[in-house]
Amino acid sequence: MKQVWIPKAGPPEILEVREAPDPAPKAGEVRVRVSAAGINFADTSARIGMYPDAPPFPCVVGYEASGVIDAVGEGVDAARVGERVLVLTRFGGYASVLCVPSLQAAPMPEAMSFEEAAALPVVYLTAHHMLVYLGNVKARDTVLIHAAAGGVGLAALQLCKHIGAKTIGTASASKHEYLKKAGLDHAIDYNTQDFEAEVKRITDGRGVDIALDAQGGESVAKSLRSLAPTGRVFAFGAASLQPEGKKNVFSAIGGLLGFPLMPLHPIRLMNDNRGIFGVNVGHLWGEVPLLREQLDALVKLYEAGAIKPVIDSTFGFSKAAEGHRRLLERRNIGKVLLLPD
Repeated sequence: MKQVWIPKAGPPEILEVREAPDPAPKAGEVRVRVSAAGINFADTSARIGMYPDAPPFPCVVGYEASGVIDAVGEGVDAARVGERVLVLTRFGGYASVLCVPSLQAAPMPEAMSFEEAAALPVVYLTAHHMLVYLGNVKARDTVLIHAAAGGVGLAALQLCKHIGAKTIGTASASKHEYLKKAGLDHAIDYNTQDFEAEVKRITDGRGVDIALDAQGGESVAKSLRSLAPTGRVFAFGAASLQPEGKKNVFSAIGGLLGFPLMPLHPIRLMNDNRGIFGVNVGHLWGEVPLLREQLDALVKLYEAGAIKPVIDSTFGFSKAAEGHRRLLERRNIGKVLLLPD
């Protein structure tokens, strides 16, 4: 099999393709011949040495993939061989062959492409977990979606459209036209506009019911101040800690200092009727049945036509550096994928 390795911390060009023997599935596992794998910000953070959960260098990262089961371990129904599946994996996803526990490989709908299947698990699970499982989003709600043109952003937009919630999204001006065609109600240019002021203007001072914030730092404080009564912020990333796409201690310290501390005092939150949730789907591996339940719900939404993963671009394993750079430079609209070559 082929794998994309991170030999040591460095820029995208540090990534390299290596050959290795095909793994054999253990008891309870399935082996998947991979057709596509998703790239996520966790992967780019791991590459620069700023993702504490990542395995030590050298390592293979990747949380999601799609492909066909070609072998099963003891205790797994042999009838699964030949099944097209979308896969959740805790690292190791940048590979042409994967072995994962059977529960982490979900059957794909007939109409779903391998690219769509690899683009669904991480971003849609994250959006669904925040909006539906924790957020209890309703048709009457207004939702602020940061980085609305990214993978999680577009997944959240589609879920909000399906439920009927109003949406406000932040994105660079070049992506506004696309987002409006995709159903976004109000677009804010984060480069030239203060989203906190714009939210107040758009909502006539009331604020939003839900804010999805992957920036971290001061953005979380502003999102918290942008909430309506009973509003809740979901903080699911800290992009502000590495704005240059490389390890920078000073940027990280500055970003950490920007996180709101005083507004999070329980008395203040009680008096304001506001809340904040931290979300890291990568830390829910002890709750795989819960993740699988949500993944199955998302597959049903796909079959009903309510959601459809947006593919920005695909890169062969040998061009993995280009995929990482595209994501880091925020040139993508939707998911960036790797394909074994």
